[in-house]
Amino acid sequence: DIIPQPLLDQYLSMTDPARAQTVDTEIAKHCAYSLPGVALTLGRQNWHCLKDTYETLASDVQWKVRRTLAFSIHELAVILGDQLTAADLVPIFNGFLKDLDEVRIGVLKHLYDFLKLLHADKRREYLYQLQEFVVTDNSRNWRFRYELAEQLILILELYNPNDVYDYLRHIALTLCSDKVSEVRWISFKLVVAILQKFYANSANTLGLNFINELIVRFRHCSKWVGRQAFAFICQVG
Repeated sequence: DIIPQPLLDQYLSMTDPARAQTVDTEIAKHCAYSLPGVALTLGRQNWHCLKDTYETLASDVQWKVRRTLAFSIHELAVILGDQLTAADLVPIFNGFLKDLDEVRIGVLKHLYDFLKLLHADKRREYLYQLQEFVVTDNSRNWRFRYELAEQLILILELYNPNDVYDYLRHIALTLCSDKVSEVRWISFKLVVAILQKFYANSANTLGLNFINELIVRFRHCSKWVGRQAFAFICQVG
């Protein structure tokens, strides 16, 4: 009743490989780009009409198709709600996390937006996987690491101080020693945000431990760039 059935059928057929050969080689990408809009129009109660098409697009051999979905999966999660997201989108999301950097960046740019929609227990499962974003296919892709630091500043609010200390602290310290200055700069802000998180939640012991670690690692570093990093962290703070 919402969309004429012939029109919906026409849209769903855009994933047919034969149409890519005869109509438009980019037709699957167009289908992926439009999917959140179609899902919003149909409503979450009619998601079953699109589920198979979404899964087909998510496993498309063209990385541009998967990249398009990766950039919009957080929007689709809002449309579908937490239950459908956990059941149908989380497995796709997990696949994108292990994909090419061109696809992973789509997930990374909206990582906070997606994780905040998950239940706390499901969200905790991603704590260890966040470290995998530090490694990229191309080490010169410094914007990837910059984006990670930016997202982590937002993501801090989603986890308790102990989780931040056990998992996110290591990533922040690694990024503070990055070869690219822009990555180091945003990472200094991340370090200060972590300290603020500890003290705002009365986790004074964790905060003190982290400060001592920063002193040992940077203040007493044998290389000037490490000592400079400590000065910049103090300046940001």
